[in-house]
Amino acid sequence: MKRILLLFFTSLSAYYSSAQSPRIFNSQLESVTVYSLGAELNHKAKVSLPAGTSEIILGNMANLIDENSIQISVPSNVTILSTSFSKDFLRNENKSPAYIKVEDSLQFVKKELNKLENKRIVEENLLVLLDKNQAIGGSNTGVNVAELIKVADYYKNKQLELRNNIFSLKEDEALQQNKIGRMQRQLQELSLDKSGTTGQIILQLMATTATNADLNISYLSPSAAWIAFYDLRAENTTFPLKIVYKANVTQSTGLDWKKVKLSLSTGNPSQNGTAPLLSAWFLQFGEPESAYRNQKLLYQNRIQSMAFAAPELKEEVADAVKKKMSGPSVQQNENMLNATFDIEIPYDIASNSKPHSVILKEFSQQANFKYYSVPKIDGDAFLMAEITNYDKLNLLPGEANIIFENSYVGKSFINPNATTDTLNLSMGRDKKITIKREKIAEQTGIKFIGNSKKQIFTYEIRVRNGKKEAIDLLLKDQYPVSTDKDMEVELINSGGATVNKETGVLSWKLNLKPAATETIRISYSVKYPKDKNILNLQ
Repeated sequence: MKRILLLFFTSLSAYYSSAQSPRIFNSQLESVTVYSLGAELNHKAKVSLPAGTSEIILGNMANLIDENSIQISVPSNVTILSTSFSKDFLRNENKSPAYIKVEDSLQFVKKELNKLENKRIVEENLLVLLDKNQAIGGSNTGVNVAELIKVADYYKNKQLELRNNIFSLKEDEALQQNKIGRMQRQLQELSLDKSGTTGQIILQLMATTATNADLNISYLSPSAAWIAFYDLRAENTTFPLKIVYKANVTQSTGLDWKKVKLSLSTGNPSQNGTAPLLSAWFLQFGEPESAYRNQKLLYQNRIQSMAFAAPELKEEVADAVKKKMSGPSVQQNENMLNATFDIEIPYDIASNSKPHSVILKEFSQQANFKYYSVPKIDGDAFLMAEITNYDKLNLLPGEANIIFENSYVGKSFINPNATTDTLNLSMGRDKKITIKREKIAEQTGIKFIGNSKKQIFTYEIRVRNGKKEAIDLLLKDQYPVSTDKDMEVELINSGGATVNKETGVLSWKLNLKPAATETIRISYSVKYPKDKNILNLQ
């Protein structure tokens, strides 16, 4: 009787335990919208629900989720009572594909090592057996010379063969052991990477009747991003400029995106959407900030803005250029706040934080090509392309590869956030245009006039067009600008330049025919007290 009661209560306990354990359903990732920082993931799941209240777990979710963004659609006869999110560290399928690949390779190499060890042991046993059986003939039987030579040759050859085999097998074993060591270290590194860990959403539901339901789940995850980059192609200055608009997509959601419908948005879901409010502006006395510091920050910002551009004189900022639209299977949708690129081809993107290139669009537009040079800073000529109405292209700041005349010439940077109506794109250096700027020694010197000294500087700039077609070149130089009443600056010879007296910039718009050379000479003087020095005068 006691045994029957024990079995009954054991069965009853198991029944209630299984009834109270939440059922696990895997979800299928259908589509992803990637933002500049973050992504919206959309899943589908088929679940079976009993009548009444139940708890289920939806697996195969991203490893990081903004819980406030979780949205789940259910049939009308089902009510969601609560939702929560947790990471799933226990399930074996959470091993990343990279981890599984290395783990499988490690098992294979270990098997190969075992085979080598078995072969070596057999060879070593044969060698021991051979060494123990070296007696020739009986105690009462002599051995003739021919038989002795024959046996000796056999032992010699066999021992040599066995020892060589053992040596080779030990070498192969060492190689396999090195492979095993490398793979084990790689597995250790991969085990520290939790990008392979997935998440799960726990739901408490109430169904009026038992039902099979299709759930649509969406949420935001911070574990993905994309940045723009470009290819700029120009056959020459008479052909339209081609722009290939691309995206580098990275993700570490723990889910490998396989055959998903991918969209890229220029929006930022994490950005605060609340409109700003003005409050009272109260003035108060205080020490002014150092003018030197302000100038230093301004200079640093200007240097940063010039990092990817052609050289500029101090008062100006370099830009870049282009335009028009065609392109692969991408649909662009616009609203008042952002633009979205819908990629029609399903994409596979692994959860490994590595960039995956996606082509968004191709543009083709007649651009105004011209060359630009500041020989005082850099002796090369830079090809610039100009386009207008670029705000309609929804370009984002990004690095650009430059291909000119079918050759890769370097990198540039597209900055569509400029306030001008023309976008200037630096297309790289053109070595076929030679520019030399030299000081004319015989027209450069110092004169002393009373208590003052006057320094005169003369420079000659020679420009040669080595190309087969005519070019337009914007050439710039400068003369110094006085910041002190004791300094007198005079532009003696502008060389026919357009002069900006406030900044001291000299500009020439040159049109050079093939093989043509243009020579320009400028001269200026600076007069100041002879007991003083100007450090940056040249």
